[in-house]
Amino acid sequence: MIRFTVLLLPASLMACANYPTPLPGPVRCDAGRVQGFVGREARPGVVQRAQRRSGARNVRVIRPGQAVTMDFRSDRLNLEVDRRNNIRSARCG
Repeated sequence: MIRFTVLLLPASLMACANYPTPLPGPVRCDAGRVQGFVGREARPGVVQRAQRRSGARNVRVIRPGQAVTMDFRSDRLNLEVDRRNNIRSARCG
C-alpha cells in the first residue's frame, strides 16, 4: 500500500501544477495605414474599416469639445472629427 501511495503522489502533484499559458502578443495600432481616411465622413462603416486597417482593438471617435481620458492605449485608434463629422486626424493611443 505504501508503494502505491508513493507512486501516485508525484502524479497527483503534477496534475495540480500551474503551467503558464502564453499570452497573446500585444495588439498595436498603426495610424499610418489609415491616413487616407482623413477628410472622409466618420460613418459607422468608415470607422469600422479604419479600425480593421489600423489593426486596433478599439476605436474612439472624438468630437469637438468632447472630454476624453488621457490614458495611452497602444491598441486604440483615435479618430478626431470636426463639426461636420469629417475625420480631421487619425492617431493611436
